[in-house]
Amino acid sequence: MHVRAEFTTEPFEGEGEPPAHAFAARDSLRSSGLEPEFGPLGTAISGEREAVLPALASMLDKALDAGADRITMQVSIDDAIVDESAEEF
Repeated sequence: MHVRAEFTTEPFEGEGEPPAHAFAARDSLRSSGLEPEFGPLGTAISGEREAVLPALASMLDKALDAGADRITMQVSIDDAIVDESAEEF
């Protein structure tokens, strides 16, 4: 099953470079072999459930250890991938 997760780490630090906890979250996902979409308002990752969910668990630890005091996350089934699979039948 293909899933997509979107999350933000807080606190936000205004303009300039993202905070250390945002980079820690991104780097944790990269070390799991995934390539996140890293942006100023949040990060997204998609892939197979078996790869994404354990990577997210590790990311939570790393972001909290790096100073995040809140992480807001949404995980959903990736509708685009589901729609493509349905067309094959």
